[in-house]
Amino acid sequence: MSGQRNEESVAKKSVIMKESYIFPNDDRYVGECSKSPDGIVSREGLGTQTSANGLVYTGDWKDDKLNGKGRLEHVSGAVYEGEFKDNMFHGQGTYTFQSGSSYTGSFHRNKLEGEGEYTDAKGLVWTGSFCVTEAPGLKLKLNM
Repeated sequence: MSGQRNEESVAKKSVIMKESYIFPNDDRYVGECSKSPDGIVSREGLGTQTSANGLVYTGDWKDDKLNGKGRLEHVSGAVYEGEFKDNMFHGQGTYTFQSGSSYTGSFHRNKLEGEGEYTDAKGLVWTGSFCVTEAPGLKLKLNM
């Protein structure tokens, strides 16, 4: 009887495959997908999605969402590289702005939140605690 259960559980698992897909809105995906026993295909594993307007994400997918580590390149030239959860910047990462300034630190649901470092366009590094658009008490990090 336990042998039959093992065979059934193996038969119900999703199959991982490599796919290339063009969505109706002209977004393109190339990478790993899973196919459920019901025939539903979702992005799962490593892949690259390019939107019709030029936004490019390369990284981990889970449950058909950006989940794990990845890199998101905006058309403007801004880049986020770090952790994602449910299609949002979430965890540790670096956001480089179009101006060349950058923030490295904690993100929570697409917002700067927690300890981090902001490097301005002149190369000065500011450290402290960030909360969305506020960062009271930032300290200039001196290179000695």
